[in-house]
Amino acid sequence: MSLSALIVLIYVLVLASYLGFELISKVPPTLHTPLMSGSNAISGITIVGALIASNELGYTTLSKWLGLVALVLATINVVGGYVVTDRMLKMFKKK
Repeated sequence: MSLSALIVLIYVLVLASYLGFELISKVPPTLHTPLMSGSNAISGITIVGALIASNELGYTTLSKWLGLVALVLATINVVGGYVVTDRMLKMFKKK
């Protein structure tokens, strides 16, 4: 990987981190949990990337293990998001 490509990747990481922090800090506390629990499903993209990183097509052993760890953590994130959303929706049902 060239130095210019690395600089672009670092720039994108820093910009995305700053933008995400600013966006989340502007959300009122009453909307934070429903918004975040619903948006955890976006981790499905991470699951696809982790599956690609942990396949058998010439990747190193380290990338396979990191892909497996990413797969497990992203799956926990998705399931947790749906559990939190389901629990919140049950709170608003009539008894």
